[in-house]
Amino acid sequence: MAGITKKNWAAGRKKSQRGTEESPLAKWILISIAMTFCLVFLLLPLVNVFAQAFAKGWSAYWSALTHPDSWSAIKLTVLVAAICVPLNVLFGLAAAWAIAKFEFRGKALLITLIDLPFSVSPVVAGLMFVVLFGLQGYFGPWLNAHDLKIIFAVPGIVLATVFITFPFVARELIPVMQATGTDQEEAALTLGANGWQTFWHVTLPSVKWGLIYGIILCNARAMGEYGAVSVVSAGVVGQTQTMPLRVEQLYKEYQGQAAFAVASLLALLALVTLGVKTFLEWKQNREFELAQQAVLGEPGEPTFVSRQKSG
Repeated sequence: MAGITKKNWAAGRKKSQRGTEESPLAKWILISIAMTFCLVFLLLPLVNVFAQAFAKGWSAYWSALTHPDSWSAIKLTVLVAAICVPLNVLFGLAAAWAIAKFEFRGKALLITLIDLPFSVSPVVAGLMFVVLFGLQGYFGPWLNAHDLKIIFAVPGIVLATVFITFPFVARELIPVMQATGTDQEEAALTLGANGWQTFWHVTLPSVKWGLIYGIILCNARAMGEYGAVSVVSAGVVGQTQTMPLRVEQLYKEYQGQAAFAVASLLALLALVTLGVKTFLEWKQNREFELAQQAVLGEPGEPTFVSRQKSG
């Protein structure tokens, strides 16, 4: 069995090499084009953000971040993310479980609705909430009569952000749950576990990497959302102004260094998100390789499947 595995792995490796062989000139041209684009359009703007943020020194940078209006924007952004991410986790788990584990009428419609925020402009999404909850909207008179304010207030910002970040957790979990199937849950139920025990000890560990990845993406988008939030919040300084809106205001007021200081926090969030994403992908690939090696009974030798996965 081990000999057959080695032969299959070697044959697969040769086929993979033949399928990816290119002339040295073509290879270096493609690599040069990709690296040039990354350098010009990604790396240089990012470096410039931090360079401009610290252009006047650390004291000016810290003063810009601790300004009362900037600090208020930072706290509001964190608050909105702290509300939206758990809501999306609950929805993502429920939606992914229903789609991956059950067959029901309207399943295709549910999948389409989950993808809706990807196809709708954030500005249009913000206008949708204004039409619903604005003073002249469908529910505006009732809300005004009960002294409830959604538009141009924190609830409106939360609603718009939840809508924009709706798909991230669900879309990460659905393919993972579909790949794992229902065999493990059925086995746990057969052994006497109840529904909660099955979910906590069987389902959740099997989808943990997809869940964490979805949470990271959801949090990054929630903190960086601009279009929908700008429509429903009006950007009232010190009240409904998030970090992206604060950056815009400072830039329009010709306070470039302060604008870049606040923007550097968003850029740092993007870098942290990228780093955690890379680590999770490496960790997931590593666990996959170890599992394949254990199945083939050759713990010291890379398998063909793992080589293809990592390549």
